[in-house]
Amino acid sequence: MEDVRDLKALQLDALREVANIGGGHAATALSQMTNRTIMIAVPEVNVRPLEEVPDLVGAAGEVIAAVLMHMMGDLTGRTLVVFPEASARTRCDILLRRSPGTTREFGEMEQSGLKEAGNILASAYLNALSDFMGMVLVPSVPSLVVDLSGAVLTTAYLNFGHERDFVFCVETSFRVEGSADVLQGHFLLLPDMPSLRAIFDAIRLT
Repeated sequence: MEDVRDLKALQLDALREVANIGGGHAATALSQMTNRTIMIAVPEVNVRPLEEVPDLVGAAGEVIAAVLMHMMGDLTGRTLVVFPEASARTRCDILLRRSPGTTREFGEMEQSGLKEAGNILASAYLNALSDFMGMVLVPSVPSLVVDLSGAVLTTAYLNFGHERDFVFCVETSFRVEGSADVLQGHFLLLPDMPSLRAIFDAIRLT
């Protein structure tokens, strides 16, 4: 399947604009949730074969927190929101309104906070894509896994992937007002083959 190689700069710009809109919606929702101003930038949007995704989100031996949801509605597939471990801990401090560096482990409250943050991000990006395509996209209840990057992504690959699958990967940078720290994360959209073709068709019309 050569669709990715056929994408023109203008079409990638359309994807980036969709991602920027989603990031703006997510920033608003997270700011309301934490009562702090949170800014989200989308520095990079990639469409890659599934097997190349581990190279985008970090080394296989690094611990990540990954929020997984199924995408349902007019398109189907999975979404994965990936936070590096340090970034996930800082997010817990922000979400739970703690002093920086307080979170040491991912207990029940921390896991709940990360799932809610992942749900907000995934929903915002899916809503932006839904508006762009004129389709209904609905995320499932989120689940969370904290493990080595290689183990998490291999599991996603084994449970879902085929050798011809492609992933939409949105790199996101979070900044909290009053803090110099920039928190990294990735939103991954893994559409099934019919949904992938529908997205490519919609992009080509731009």
